[in-house]
Amino acid sequence: MTRPPGRPAFDAQDGAPPPWGPDWSMFDPAPVAMAVTRGPRHTLAYTNRVYREVFGDRPLGQPLAEAFADLREREYFDLFDRVLDTGEAVSVTAAPVRIASGPGEEDGRAREEDGERFFTFSLSALTPGHSDRHGDGEGRAAAPGQPPGDAGRRGVLVVAVDVTEQVRTTERARQQSEERRRALRRYESLAATGTRMMWVTAAKGGTIEPSPGWEEVTGQSWEEFRGDGWLDALHPHDRAPMLAAWRRALEEVPEQFEYVYRLRTVDGTYRHFDVKAVPVREGDTVVEWVGTCTDIEQQWREQRRRDLLAHAAAVLAEATQPRDALTALGEVIVPALADKCGIYLLPAPDGHVAPDGPITVERIATRTREGFPPELPGRREERLEAHSAFARAIRERRTIHATFTPQAIPPGTAPPATVSWLERAGAHSMVIVPIVIDGTLAAVVDAFACGDREPIGPSDVALMREFLEQAHEPLRHIAEFQRTRRVALALQHSLLTEPPQPQGLRITARYLPSPTAAEVGGDWYDSFVLPDGAPVMVIGDVAGHDIAAAVTMSKMRNMMRGLATDRQEPPGDIIRRLDRATQTLNPEEGTATCALARLEKTPTGGWQAHYSVAGHPPPLLIAPGGRTRFLDEAGSPLLGLPTCDDWRISAVEPLPAAGTLLLYTDGLVERPDEDIDQGLERLRRAAALLADEPLDVLCDTLLAEPAATGRDDICLIALRVPDAAA
Repeated sequence: MTRPPGRPAFDAQDGAPPPWGPDWSMFDPAPVAMAVTRGPRHTLAYTNRVYREVFGDRPLGQPLAEAFADLREREYFDLFDRVLDTGEAVSVTAAPVRIASGPGEEDGRAREEDGERFFTFSLSALTPGHSDRHGDGEGRAAAPGQPPGDAGRRGVLVVAVDVTEQVRTTERARQQSEERRRALRRYESLAATGTRMMWVTAAKGGTIEPSPGWEEVTGQSWEEFRGDGWLDALHPHDRAPMLAAWRRALEEVPEQFEYVYRLRTVDGTYRHFDVKAVPVREGDTVVEWVGTCTDIEQQWREQRRRDLLAHAAAVLAEATQPRDALTALGEVIVPALADKCGIYLLPAPDGHVAPDGPITVERIATRTREGFPPELPGRREERLEAHSAFARAIRERRTIHATFTPQAIPPGTAPPATVSWLERAGAHSMVIVPIVIDGTLAAVVDAFACGDREPIGPSDVALMREFLEQAHEPLRHIAEFQRTRRVALALQHSLLTEPPQPQGLRITARYLPSPTAAEVGGDWYDSFVLPDGAPVMVIGDVAGHDIAAAVTMSKMRNMMRGLATDRQEPPGDIIRRLDRATQTLNPEEGTATCALARLEKTPTGGWQAHYSVAGHPPPLLIAPGGRTRFLDEAGSPLLGLPTCDDWRISAVEPLPAAGTLLLYTDGLVERPDEDIDQGLERLRRAAALLADEPLDVLCDTLLAEPAATGRDDICLIALRVPDAAA
């Protein structure tokens, strides 16, 4: 008999055959693992090739407990005792086997250290006498229930099949099935939200199944809906953001995707829908997405209502002046409810208007949404036709709401200066809301929807009225503001007389009150002819923006006239006497600035300016052709400060033929975000471009930009010298 390869030599005792025996060599080529044990200690007597490849080359002649000392599942050894004791076969299906270490790697089969594998085992009892060529009684398998034979010659035949791959495949299938069940439960949870709109897309997007609910809500057919066709039903402003968010979800694969967009319903209106979607996986691969769309229009409107009311309360709380409060209302209306709005005041302090005839209102604030034509000027008087919608809203003190086409805006829908803007912006709906406080019509608000925005609806009108009513307390002082402002303006206008036009000179003046609430300031100008025939131009600015400033301004104007006509002296001396008289008679008046120019004939027949400046911006000399220069040779400190008499000086400047001398207040050049020198340079450049324009055109053009953006009073007075050829 030849010893099997790889088996150690065996010393026979008492003529007994070797433990592996020639009877078992027939199992060496078997495709399953086989082994034989002997005796009650289950000494390992034989292992075939497959067994050695799977479990390693275990030493024969050792008990199993020693040969498999690295086996984690020690309870398997008890099965050998049961088979040997009862003679009955035992089978174990898909049993886990973990071998901590041991031989076998050198046999060419790599195994994971401490890796778990699965085997199906069959253990059968062997009794003496079966297949024993030497007649030693070993090797015969016992029939079930047969009484055990000689214990020393009995054994156990082990047949093991590696089923690791099958077990793992089954487990993967179970996990995939569980994941699909979880996805299904998520999908069912989404469906339980009550929406009828469910949809399915491919792993990388694009609807792949019809959605009856979607078709019912949007009117899109399956052919229109499939793929990315569903995007056509979204609001134009929501398509790009939604598509970007959806593509990001397809790339990142979150546990749940959620988005809110506006969806066009079958009646052509848009409603807000909440979209939820979850990925469906097979293993680690996303195979599709399932989702729902839920109509949340009512919840969205209620949330918007709360947010807008909170926003309105916050901005109104920060407003310190009535005009600021009204402007803040425009910032709430646009862009939340409209694309353009205007705020208007009525001329009568008590809000009273005539029962017929046109109505004049003052637009004090305007607001337009970004992307539309440039804003209209904030301050402007508007004349409303007697039978216009705007005039009806004022007379009847009721809200007017209307829709129309951009090509046919009804006459009287808006003030005339606004209509052309509305046509360019594509306006299609509007609302006019009077603000009545304590029975007084305090203001009027108009709002317009333009372009592809949905028309202003009843709920929007109700919301606008609600937060305008919420604004009553901050706006309660508007009526008082109007009365105070008109009294102050009347006082100012009574003093700002029309300039004289002496000896071929052309003098013109402009006054623009502060657009900021009731802030009527102390800016003033004057022009008169002295007893000797010399014209005089004066401009000044009293510190403050209230009735007190206007009263101080009137006092200084009258005192300046008296001092200038009292005697013939240089302008610096007149300003010195004005300052001394003011500080003596009214020590609490505060500070002021002024510039005084006496216009004198020269021996050659030309003109010169004899001037002095006290804390005021320097006069600007504008020569024909665009040469400009500030006259700053006769500057001195503010009025109302302790000053030496010799500080008040005068200077003389020749005036070129057809040239212009411009006196102005700081409102023309000052901006809160820049240095005064920048404003002066801006004025100089603008005046140079207008040097050859008519005097009225020059003045009006210089005022146009500050009138739209400024927040201070502006006065200017300009002199145009005759052309030498005239």
